[in-house]
Amino acid sequence: MTGTPPPAPAESGRPRERLDGPAKVAGRAPYAYEQPVEDPLFLFPVRSTIARGRVRWVDTEEAEAVPGVVAVLTHLNAPRLASRDDLELWVLQDDEVRHHGQFVGAVIAGTPEVARHAASLVKVEYQREWHDVVLRADHPERYRPDHVNPSFDTDTSHGDVDGALADAAATVDQTYRTPVQHHVPMEPHTTVVRWPGAADLGAVAMYDSNQGVSPIRKVLAPLLDLDPEQLWIHSPHVGGAFGSKASPKAHHVLTALAARLVPGRPVKCALTRQQMFGNAGHRTPTIQRVRLGADRRGRLTAIAHDVVEHTARFKEFAEQTAVATRTMYAAEHRRTTHRLVPLDVPAPVIMRAPGEAPGMFALESAMDELAVALGMDPVELRIRNEPDADPESGLPFSTRHLARCLREGATRFGWADRPPAGQGRRDGDWLVGVGMAASTYPLFPQQGSRARIRALPDGRRQVEIAASDLGTGTWTALTQIAADALRVPAEAVDLVIGDSALPATVGAGGSSGLSIWGTTVVAAARAFRDRHGDDPPAGAEVVGELPENTAVGRYALHAFGAQFAEVRVDAVTGEIRVPRMVGVFDVGRVINPRTARSQLMGGMTMGLSMALHEESVVDPRFGHVVNGDYAGYHIPTNADVGDIDVSWLDEPDPLYNPMGSKGIGEIGIVGTAAAIANAVWHATGVRVRDVPITPDRLLGRHR
Repeated sequence: MTGTPPPAPAESGRPRERLDGPAKVAGRAPYAYEQPVEDPLFLFPVRSTIARGRVRWVDTEEAEAVPGVVAVLTHLNAPRLASRDDLELWVLQDDEVRHHGQFVGAVIAGTPEVARHAASLVKVEYQREWHDVVLRADHPERYRPDHVNPSFDTDTSHGDVDGALADAAATVDQTYRTPVQHHVPMEPHTTVVRWPGAADLGAVAMYDSNQGVSPIRKVLAPLLDLDPEQLWIHSPHVGGAFGSKASPKAHHVLTALAARLVPGRPVKCALTRQQMFGNAGHRTPTIQRVRLGADRRGRLTAIAHDVVEHTARFKEFAEQTAVATRTMYAAEHRRTTHRLVPLDVPAPVIMRAPGEAPGMFALESAMDELAVALGMDPVELRIRNEPDADPESGLPFSTRHLARCLREGATRFGWADRPPAGQGRRDGDWLVGVGMAASTYPLFPQQGSRARIRALPDGRRQVEIAASDLGTGTWTALTQIAADALRVPAEAVDLVIGDSALPATVGAGGSSGLSIWGTTVVAAARAFRDRHGDDPPAGAEVVGELPENTAVGRYALHAFGAQFAEVRVDAVTGEIRVPRMVGVFDVGRVINPRTARSQLMGGMTMGLSMALHEESVVDPRFGHVVNGDYAGYHIPTNADVGDIDVSWLDEPDPLYNPMGSKGIGEIGIVGTAAAIANAVWHATGVRVRDVPITPDRLLGRHR
């Protein structure tokens, strides 16, 4: 559904407070583990202590003797699954161990404490096999995947990159690295499953923390040998996800298998923080070689971005790390490649801005290095290389206001007052510098979404769609969209989401959830008003579907932004502080400024975390994450985050959706890590090309 949007309606653009806020503050908004269920049992997993091999035998006798233990589940007695197409979900179906921490058993007991204690008593003997968990660019098993997430070409090539680099007046040829990172949402991965008893006629019930009940059910139902209608999933409130809850994980299957052993009684499972580091997905590490060539005026003549990253040996995931480079800057000669190394690690998954976050760290760091080589302002360099159309496809952009973001961001930040490149300034023991980077994120139009609108007896409208709220504000923003489309106050809209019994839709991900759900609701509302008018009788109802987006294939669809950062580096200790950041974004019409600001600030905070804190350290001897908890895996606290000034352009995108909006959930993290790394160089003269930038990388090396 495209076309010129109507004048800004009453609700869109209003900074309405979160409608679910009072219930959450008062503790009346139950998350998955808190759902009221009768007479529950509790499950605690037994995890492998090797990275590759087989289970030779399991001794459960001592665990089964603990008072309160109902059953011990292993591959020897687990119910059978219907398909082994996804080995990550092939839980307790064979004796093979594919990664450290894999579930090799579980205890079901009357209390969580008893389940955890009994699980520690299960004895497992393994037949160990050689394993490899170390990513190397020259790994002998490196290969070219068929495509990268979700369906982009693996490699692209235009012109003569090597020849253009040889003829360039200025070049950059550097390698950048990003580590394994984990999502660590505030709410852990939890699920509660009740398998119907012999006298029950209902479906299998699952209360779950996920990013989309419809896609989760689509995968789990056939795996459990159920019709979709036989699996009901309820997920109205989710406490953070960042990609880790977008697809089913092993704990979903483990809990369902356990519930099947004790029909009629709910089984509750909540992964511990330590378990989440091995069983809830991660961002793949990357090794990225970026080569840039430019003429004396700063015009890019060549761009090459070659990526090596890991995947699980048993399940492929190819992150789209170099894809953003294809569309960012104009250059006649350009090449991108992706290669995977299969290792004995858990399966990687999407993590906030998958591909774009690590890929743009490398590209935007390299652009800063090119600006230094040319003696040019980094902002001007980027503006000088703005393309007239998408460099990869040749399509016109639906909207692209990156140059305006760069200029407005520079003004808000005070960029013109910065010391000359390479000098920074000194404030006592503190070395002070500033840096910037640009950012982009693609828009993902999708099909397959429906919404139902029903007139209630009191004149209200009930809007039903199986959307998700991960804490991002869906309850509020989608209500505002519905109110505008139905021409009623927001107070007259009853939104119902997070339930697989509702009309099916896509999950939250790719910064596209609100766009797709909103477009679907707008279509349903228009159909409802066309059929029933503005004064419908009670019970009037319409089910609408997401219309075809006619802009797809005709326009390049992207959001853009610019981030600026000031850093202070202690010349004695190497400590890094970030007192202020500025972000200006081209994200279309903002539905709710209050929740949008929160999302953009959260993204930039996560970018700061990527730059300075986050790194999962894998022990090559055993294959596990050695800092797999909040004590060892560092993320920023309030004391680490200074002033963050976020704003956006008032530039609706009428071609992407009828609201004129673009996604905002991920654009904030893209570019932020590079802006901070570039500021560290400006302050110290030390170019750090691997994140996180820790004090030891700077000690004794600054100018």
